[in-house]
Amino acid sequence: MKSNYHFKFEDLQVYQKAMDFGEVVNALVKDFPNHELYGLSSQFRRAADSIALNIAEGYPGSDAQFVKHINHAIYSANECVSCSTKAKRRFYISFEKDEENRKLISELTKMLSSLRRKILERTNP
Repeated sequence: MKSNYHFKFEDLQVYQKAMDFGEVVNALVKDFPNHELYGLSSQFRRAADSIALNIAEGYPGSDAQFVKHINHAIYSANECVSCSTKAKRRFYISFEKDEENRKLISELTKMLSSLRRKILERTNP
């Protein structure tokens, strides 16, 4: 069901992909051991969710503020790489699942970098 209330940042494809990635990670960590509930599971979920949250938080501000939040989203994406690698090393996920995560994160960081570049080009012609 579509909301009657729409926010402009929701139109950004990178935001939609970031939202999807957060759900991928949320489903993934449900299979992690219980002792990781407040450890790697929580950290991975928070980092993945932070990507979309930073896009939303920075969008209505100035270009400089939006770039700052895009940078934070990239930092969170990089954190997800580490979380996925830790999960693979601890045998919570397969090599193939780690590769799938890396592919999604790579797409997100490329899109975020491109968006940042476009904003910087617009503000510094």
